[in-house]
Amino acid sequence: MTDFLQLAHDRYSCRAFTDRPVEAEKVDALLDAAVAAPTAVDRQPWHVWVVETPEAVERLSACTRFGFGARVILVVGAAADEAWVRKYDGRNFADVDASIVGTHIMLAAHDLGLGTTWVGHFDAPAVKEAFPEMAPYDLVALFPLGYPAPEGGPAPKHLERKSVDELVTRL
Repeated sequence: MTDFLQLAHDRYSCRAFTDRPVEAEKVDALLDAAVAAPTAVDRQPWHVWVVETPEAVERLSACTRFGFGARVILVVGAAADEAWVRKYDGRNFADVDASIVGTHIMLAAHDLGLGTTWVGHFDAPAVKEAFPEMAPYDLVALFPLGYPAPEGGPAPKHLERKSVDELVTRL
């Protein structure tokens, strides 16, 4: 467990990247981590788009100011009609499942020496217009990928965490 806890503590939101290209094998490893993510009733109601051609990255970057100059961006979407729904209150788990996938991507990226951050601030309708294949999905997050630049280190608040006692109640 020490290796995972170290990974979880060391991972940070990277907001600046070098020009070094991301190897296809590393992108494939991230996709493998995404597929391995647990989802409610194993429905896997999500999709990932690998935005990697310069033209596609430019189109996507026009929909957010938080692309951070990445040369590869993963887009994670959720399909509500494919997800498990809790019968007691009708809670649909598509966004939760897509979020688990995103977390796997972030942790795997750090493990592979890559940087990324969870970007939720983007114009989803504009993304869907620029990429019609994404239109049927609820777009949950963008993950710009690259090798961390020195100025892309952890934000000042990264190490500021509430205590376990503030966040956990034992019953």
